[in-house]
Amino acid sequence: MMSETFLDFCFIREEKGNFRNEIEQLFLSLFKGTKLHWYLDEKKLEEAEVVVAEVKGMSRWQSEAEVIQYLEEHATETFWKLLQGYQMYVYPVQKGCHSCD
Repeated sequence: MMSETFLDFCFIREEKGNFRNEIEQLFLSLFKGTKLHWYLDEKKLEEAEVVVAEVKGMSRWQSEAEVIQYLEEHATETFWKLLQGYQMYVYPVQKGCHSCD
């Protein structure tokens, strides 16, 4: 069963350039074959680059713990090195009518 999925990530590194594209490539590999879509917002602060990623869509994960397990098994070392924060919400689809009690 599919779940509505919202993932937010914050990536930071020293300024080198082309950071948004690097995160895009990480996501293309990590979320290949899923029904997730993302928006990347890049900012430069002093001598650092920041990319905030909003990922949303439908997934087969039923909980935030399942997302973390997936990331631990599939994310690259670069992903973990650059990741500075995240928040996740997974809402499993429930069968039945919840407004007709």
